[in-house]
Amino acid sequence: MTFSIAGFCRETGQLGTAISSSSICVASRCPFIAPGRGVVLTQNVTNPALGQLGVQLLEEGLDAERVLERLREHEAYPEWRQLQVLDAEGASAVHSGEEALGLHATRQGRDCVAGGNMLADEAVIEAMVAAFEAQEGELAERLLAAMDAGLAAGGEMGPVYSAGLKVADRASWPVVDLRVDWHIAPLAELRMIWEHYRPQRDAYVLRAVRPDASPSYGVPGDER
Repeated sequence: MTFSIAGFCRETGQLGTAISSSSICVASRCPFIAPGRGVVLTQNVTNPALGQLGVQLLEEGLDAERVLERLREHEAYPEWRQLQVLDAEGASAVHSGEEALGLHATRQGRDCVAGGNMLADEAVIEAMVAAFEAQEGELAERLLAAMDAGLAAGGEMGPVYSAGLKVADRASWPVVDLRVDWHIAPLAELRMIWEHYRPQRDAYVLRAVRPDASPSYGVPGDER
């Protein structure tokens, strides 16, 4: 009930992921990032604990293949899970269990990995990877372009209602963490949120590390 992509930017070192689903609040339980280390996507019949464990293993220095191996060893029901792991070297690993729902596929690309289930067509995942690899610009834009390409190629068999975009940079927290939990056009809504958030992103990071140098909030009551 989901299609997603994780990506790595060699120029900036950013790691990120974008996801959409017919299920509500997909970004609350499927994408996990270890800043500077990698990304884990857990979907299909989702077990968020696998994302938590995957982040821990990435932070311990394991590469994508080893993380996936450990996750499969840990999971009692691997046949129900779909997993994608991307590390900070751009290497990836994938798993789709025998009970993955409907038409499902995964694809490892250059500095990216994508996967989905209940797909309208396997070409959805191919289109996502191709769009990511062809797109220039910052990582968030490339991830959104990949999602748009996946939707244009058919997306899920039915309509999607939730989406999310998460990107980690040099900070210890995601500098982009945007969600659309329920909407008739969640990817269009997600792009609108991103376009409003993008000009303010760096200011929010600055407020965390140098509040004395941060710009005004520009709201009533802030007289700086």
